[in-house]
Amino acid sequence: MIINADLHLHGKYSGAVSNDMLPRTIGEQAKLKGLNLVATADILNQKWMAEIKKNLKEEGGVLSDDSGTKFILQTEIEDQNRVHHIILFPSLSKVMEVRERISRYAKDLDTEGRPKVHLSGEQIAEIAIEAECMIGPSHAFTPWTSLYKEYDSLKDCYGKYSDRIYFLELGLSADTDMADRISELEDITFLSNSDAHSPWPNKMGREFTSFEVNEISFEELKNAIMRKKGRRPILNVKFDPREGKYHRTRCMNCLVFYSLSDAESFKWRCPICRKPIKKGVAERIEELAKGRRTIHPDHRPRCLHIIPLSEIISLAYNIRTPYSQKVQEIWRRFVEKFGTEIEILIRSDQDELKRIDKNVADLISAFRNNEFKYVPGGAGRYGIPVPPGKKAVYKVWNGTKAIEVDVRDEESYLSQPSITDFM
Repeated sequence: MIINADLHLHGKYSGAVSNDMLPRTIGEQAKLKGLNLVATADILNQKWMAEIKKNLKEEGGVLSDDSGTKFILQTEIEDQNRVHHIILFPSLSKVMEVRERISRYAKDLDTEGRPKVHLSGEQIAEIAIEAECMIGPSHAFTPWTSLYKEYDSLKDCYGKYSDRIYFLELGLSADTDMADRISELEDITFLSNSDAHSPWPNKMGREFTSFEVNEISFEELKNAIMRKKGRRPILNVKFDPREGKYHRTRCMNCLVFYSLSDAESFKWRCPICRKPIKKGVAERIEELAKGRRTIHPDHRPRCLHIIPLSEIISLAYNIRTPYSQKVQEIWRRFVEKFGTEIEILIRSDQDELKRIDKNVADLISAFRNNEFKYVPGGAGRYGIPVPPGKKAVYKVWNGTKAIEVDVRDEESYLSQPSITDFM
């Protein structure tokens, strides 16, 4: 069987998370999105664990709710070097085992959904692996709290347990073409997860991984991540990385984009406003790749870019927010007809989509045909998808000053000598 899985969420006790992020709401919305398996989120937090136990039923290490959505036990934790890690647990008893072992190193275990644990990545990996859990880096390339922000290799972070790290989360600002420039990741399974702080379909499931398994269980998921016994990932579905908040190197204040060489020459201070320049994921991967181009190993599945349906509807009708009444009414009409948002975005027939709404169907077709342009994300600002023919500008440093660039002039921009391979 093929399942769609989003293995990184946050519950309502994490910072900056919607109060709607509740187990039953997550389960109901996951079904509308087209997700079969989602993470419980934040399972080490005692209050969140009580919510999970109250609302979900455990069956062989996987939980379920009345909607039929399955949940895998999961948390994200921050280590002493501000590196974030995802842990997947085989059972609630193993959750308690890990919780007991790290409790003396985490003062905020029950006041925060994503606790800060005053241990190294290697020490946390030891605890997780001895409890028969799976562990790997969250959003591995982002410039604030990721493995490759702090280290140059998996071994630098996980030490003697680096060969027991079987997955890496790409994060919104990278895709498989980018990550497969790094030679040490050839044998690693890439996960695309949402890291959602809200249960609505433009957040939860905005990135997911499709797996081939025999059933939904921890052991089957583990085998799929490790690519054993015929189980395997078959598709990474995610944002175009240009839409991610940290895709390109950019000034944190005036939002001018810089090449890596220019940012280094300015010692990471913007020459215009003197505020910090934040290194982008694309530039960090450029450093790590050391000139290597993309080489996909034979096991790497296809990577498919999508935009949440509510965002496409907003663009089709020039509506600022995907939460407006009109957007939600059109979204419901599509989902009532086709069943799930994933079906609409990936597989539904174009003529059938037009019967619901031609404007939206035309934009879905344009996106499928790679006709969108982007104002790239960077410095904590999401990138902006731009439909075909629409004008949108952003500022770049051309070697001597900041200039405005229109997304429609991508080719002339790429020819600028001081910046390479920007789009």
